[in-house]
Amino acid sequence: MAGGGAGRTKQMHFDERTVGDYRIYAGALESPKGDGYIAAMVVQRVHGVPGAPREAFRDESLACGHRWASAADALAYAIGRAQEAIRNRSPMLAC
Repeated sequence: MAGGGAGRTKQMHFDERTVGDYRIYAGALESPKGDGYIAAMVVQRVHGVPGAPREAFRDESLACGHRWASAADALAYAIGRAQEAIRNRSPMLAC
């Protein structure tokens, strides 16, 4: 494995927040090559639907796996994309 050897543990950073009826879970995962962070998100609808919480959207490699220089940048992107989808009632949202 580049940049740290076989025993190196990958770093993950998480953030979560509630926006209206939805809960956003965002993650910044260290890239497999160790050259930045990949953004990921899960959006759950937590109010207003039977059987809540219910997953509304998931993307584990936002922006086609673009690598951000910092975990904070990747998290900010993931949160921003989720908020945009919720605000615009995007067709991406399953419920």
